[in-house]
Parts: sequence; C-alpha cells; structure tokens
Amino acid sequence: MQVNWSDLGAAFALYLVLEGVLPFLNPQALKRAFLAMTQLGDRQLRIFGLLSMLSGLALLHYLQT
Repeated sequence: MQVNWSDLGAAFALYLVLEGVLPFLNPQALKRAFLAMTQLGDRQLRIFGLLSMLSGLALLHYLQT
C-alpha cells in the first residue's frame, strides 16, 4: 500500500476544519461538553474513544470499497 501524502494532508486539513466548527459557532456548548467530560470516569472515556475509532475505521473501510 502506497501512501498518498496529498490525500493524507487533505484529510488532516478537513479534520482541522471540522474540529473548529463547534468552538466557532457555539463556544459555550464546547465548554459545557468539556466540563461534562471531566465528570466521566477513565473507563467511560476509553470506551467513547474506542467507539469513535471503530466508527471511523468502519466508515473509512466503507468509503474505500
């Protein structure tokens, strides 16, 4: 498998754009979300992270086929 650096760079740029949408549109909601995350236990955060990664991998696999 050969890495296409242009596609990887474009994907990272899109990630940065999407990450910036919530703080730009509604900074108070972002603060509330971060505050809520501090109330979660380590196990809950790890499960959320795992589900997020698996969802991303499934979507990537679907888009590649």
